[in-house]
Amino acid sequence: MAAACREFEEETGILPLGPFIPLGSVRQKAGKVVHAWAWEGNADPEAIISNTTSAEWPRSSGRWLTFPEVDRCAWFDSQVAREKINPAQAELIERLELALSDR
Repeated sequence: MAAACREFEEETGILPLGPFIPLGSVRQKAGKVVHAWAWEGNADPEAIISNTTSAEWPRSSGRWLTFPEVDRCAWFDSQVAREKINPAQAELIERLELALSDR
């Protein structure tokens, strides 16, 4: 949980504060396992501040590019979010909806 909070803050500039709703994990097509939690908070998509990362491009060229990990932020209703998110992660949206309907 601490790593998830740290990563979220690094990539958005927003410190997530619980309570957290555990959404479990999903395995993406390439094998990566994503663990997810939800929390309620306020976030202005225009105020997102992302850290940067560097990558060599083209590979083995010696040319390094630096760019933000998050290039933009927007909020969507659950149906549009399912269309935009990694297909394996759409299950997390369904789990969140179920968790919220149980409240």
